[in-house]
Order: sequence, then structure tokens, then C-alpha cells
Amino acid sequence: MPARPGKTPLPGRPVKGSKTGRPIMAALDLLGRRWALRIIWELRDGPVGFRAIQARCDGMSPSVLSTRLKELAEAKLIEPTEDQQWELTDLGISLTQAIAPLHDWSEGWKDAL
Repeated sequence: MPARPGKTPLPGRPVKGSKTGRPIMAALDLLGRRWALRIIWELRDGPVGFRAIQARCDGMSPSVLSTRLKELAEAKLIEPTEDQQWELTDLGISLTQAIAPLHDWSEGWKDAL
């Protein structure tokens, strides 16, 4: 059964590339969605409001941003704050730590080119 559009990829659910929802495939499906990683990246230094995230992400459409925020919240990577901003959860913080080496590698790749 293929993943249904608009349904948040989570481990244990069918996702792109895995009928059983293997965790790595669910993570790749979720993080491969347009703007998902960028939103997480923009929250790495602390809470940010909806309009500020939108501005930092080159003015992405409010509907796409709203969808991604809901998906990332359902995946427990981000959560709303009391003052209507968004912040990383402990899982989201651990994700940024996990992808930091990829960021460092990409800088070396840029220099090599």
C-alpha cells in the first residue's frame, strides 16, 4: 500500500520505499518533503513564529508551511510554544545534531568544487 498524500510519514506506517514503514524510510520520506528540513534548520537556534519562519524560508506559501508544521509536530520533532511560536522538541534537537556532520561535509564539498 503506497503512502497517501498528506499523511505524515511515521515509523510503522506504509511510506515511500517501505510497505512496513521502516524507521529510516519514514524519516527519509518526512525529511524529503519540500521545506521540512529547512523548517527544522530555522528552528535550531530557538523558537520562531509562523511569519518569521515563512520569511526565512523565502516566503513559502502559508498553506505549505501550515502543512509542514502539522506534519513535523505529529512526528514529534517540533511543538508550539505558549506564545504561538514553534520550537524543536528533544527529538528535533537530536535530529539537528545528527545532521550537523552532513552540514559540515557539504561545506567541504562546496570548497572542493
